[in-house]
Amino acid sequence: MYVVATPIGNLEDITLRALRVLGEVQLIAAEDTRTARKLLSRYDIKTRLTSYFEHNKKNKLPMLLETLEEQDIALISEAGMPGISDPGYELIKEAIGKGLQVVVVPGPSAVTTAVAASGLPADQFIYLGFLPRKKGEKRRLLESVSAEPRTIVCFESPYRIGDSLEAILEKLGDRNIAVCRELTKLYEEVFRGPVSLATAHFKKPRGEFTIVIQGTGDIKKSLRKARVKSKMGD
Repeated sequence: MYVVATPIGNLEDITLRALRVLGEVQLIAAEDTRTARKLLSRYDIKTRLTSYFEHNKKNKLPMLLETLEEQDIALISEAGMPGISDPGYELIKEAIGKGLQVVVVPGPSAVTTAVAASGLPADQFIYLGFLPRKKGEKRRLLESVSAEPRTIVCFESPYRIGDSLEAILEKLGDRNIAVCRELTKLYEEVFRGPVSLATAHFKKPRGEFTIVIQGTGDIKKSLRKARVKSKMGD
């Protein structure tokens, strides 16, 4: 089974290896077959598709594992790397457990793209996935990383970005963040600055969001630099 990363927006970001694999396998299990067809049509790939998403993965799992006994399959999500906040983990785990070969074809990732674009320390970071839908759970999670020294990365939808920014301000304080919207797409936007300004900026948000949050290690480092500059000024 090939676990294939696909573009997070711009279809030109697909790798040559990914295109070859998608054309050679006998079946592609796709989180969203409509999105998959757009990609395959763009590159004239005619491999058979089947859906594999959050609400049918339990029913589809036996069929896919049985198919893998005799044929090669490619697993793709709607965007990015399958299994990373997308369906795929269970299938990958079961395939490995059965001794089947699992090969990852690397490619685009909203996580690393956002971290690289953020201007925040990228040598170490932690990934929280999608923030919880429920307000209480979301705030408890954020509070649990309030002292985290490393950069923090999470995903959010346009429907909850406002509440999430307010929760970040409430639990983590007015630290620096980068709010990345529609990465690699036509209306890509990266907001960099304090949380308080981000909450005012995204009043009617659209698209998918990746949030990169300054860790306490960088905050302390910035404060030390500010004190040194102040002393030099004196």
